[in-house]
Amino acid sequence: MTEFDDALRISDGSADVSDGWVIGEAVNGGVLMALATRAASEAMRAQGSHTDAVAFSTTFLSAAQPGPLALHTEILRAGRSFSTAEVTVSQDDTVRVRHTATFADLDANSEPVHLEDAPPELPDPESCAPAIRAGFAEQITILDRLDLRIDPATVGWALGQPARDGEMRAWIRFADGREPDVDSLPFFLDAMPPVTFTFGALGWAPTIAFSGHIRSRPAPGWLRMRITTRNVIGGLFEEDATIWDSRGRVVAQSRQLAGVRMPAHAERGTRAPESA
Repeated sequence: MTEFDDALRISDGSADVSDGWVIGEAVNGGVLMALATRAASEAMRAQGSHTDAVAFSTTFLSAAQPGPLALHTEILRAGRSFSTAEVTVSQDDTVRVRHTATFADLDANSEPVHLEDAPPELPDPESCAPAIRAGFAEQITILDRLDLRIDPATVGWALGQPARDGEMRAWIRFADGREPDVDSLPFFLDAMPPVTFTFGALGWAPTIAFSGHIRSRPAPGWLRMRITTRNVIGGLFEEDATIWDSRGRVVAQSRQLAGVRMPAHAERGTRAPESA
């Protein structure tokens, strides 16, 4: 069993996430979303219903710490085409996360392709900048579980030269060789550094609400990812993410609303560039 599979192991409505999946002192939100989706999927399987997540929506109420978690799952609807469940993740008698996931036959809903966003052009992974635990990233332990290679054209923030264009591109996979699958996609959608790093805001960006879609089963190999923002206003920003697999197929996409503390020197009143 890989480290990620171990993190998603649920027994009698309980899980235990180690300190290997934290950002600072809090458990990474992507791990919590993947864990909650797994709980809902297992409940669906027990009912003989759909087990492939195609959409999920998550509200983060407070930060979870490494250690035991309690998961309560309620099936809201079991239909012929789509089924929905809600999962509450609690710790120390405090609700940390509310997660709603919708399930269907993913294979039946991933073909045919009528229109699909093209993957971004990236240098080979060997020519991209590896994300490592150094400096401000020392407490981001999930980086030890990832092989993340950021496009050099979008990593100026790490060199003190933030582009302030609100876009980051990268290759991503598990460091231990575990291949991507549907269970891992909620985690990968929230695994990259916040897009606000491109503005020089190198601090924690806590997620408030997150909405994700699973579009296809990923093929083995590297995943290609792009995150963007068009609006950084006050202390909030949205982050849009898209993931492509080794075939160039869109396999997942998301939008989240998160908080940010912008550096004092950040430019103000700038306009996002026009879409291509």
